[in-house]
Amino acid sequence: MVAGENKQMKNQDLKKFQDSSFLVKSSCAISMLTAKLEIANAELFLELGRDVLIHAGGRIKSIDSILAKCRKKGFEPTYENALEKLNDMIGIRGVCAFEDDVYRMAGVLYSHKDLKIIKRKDYIKNPKSSGYRSLHLIVEIPVYFQEKMEWVRAELQLRTPAMDFWAGVDHQLRYKKGKKEAVLIGEELKQYSQVVAELDQKMMELRKRIDAI
Repeated sequence: MVAGENKQMKNQDLKKFQDSSFLVKSSCAISMLTAKLEIANAELFLELGRDVLIHAGGRIKSIDSILAKCRKKGFEPTYENALEKLNDMIGIRGVCAFEDDVYRMAGVLYSHKDLKIIKRKDYIKNPKSSGYRSLHLIVEIPVYFQEKMEWVRAELQLRTPAMDFWAGVDHQLRYKKGKKEAVLIGEELKQYSQVVAELDQKMMELRKRIDAI
């Protein structure tokens, strides 16, 4: 009975993430970071004569996802722990036309003085063991709310359409099956991730040949 009560108390504590002030600040951070991607795209359009950003969007992590992530990382699933230790409570995804455009976009964001880039994980040059590929930036952006300024942390994922497609399929197929089936699916998906990487390279080479004409 005590264990059940403790679990209920932890779930109640995580429900603080449904508080309107947290949701407002998180939504503002998503809007501001999405706008930064659009601004970076506009800068690069002036330089390259084409759009680099295909689309961008964001999400706030659900309570169930927060609980699962806390458990996976091995710490108590409390509001304070999650806020301090999870970098992806807020997630932004920017899909760029080509692989080198991902790095161009990141380069422009590094030049923005009102954006703190805390950590960089390059899963394009160093893919995860699953085959997952993307450039992750852990960032902080200033949000002004109720006469106070707060640096709000978020995870920004930059990837190509091919990487985005693979990640979406991986999530749908791998995590809805049993452990044995997930392993078999994962092995095949890892092979396909190499096909995706080769496709990205071929598309980039094709663009360069066209640009040279």
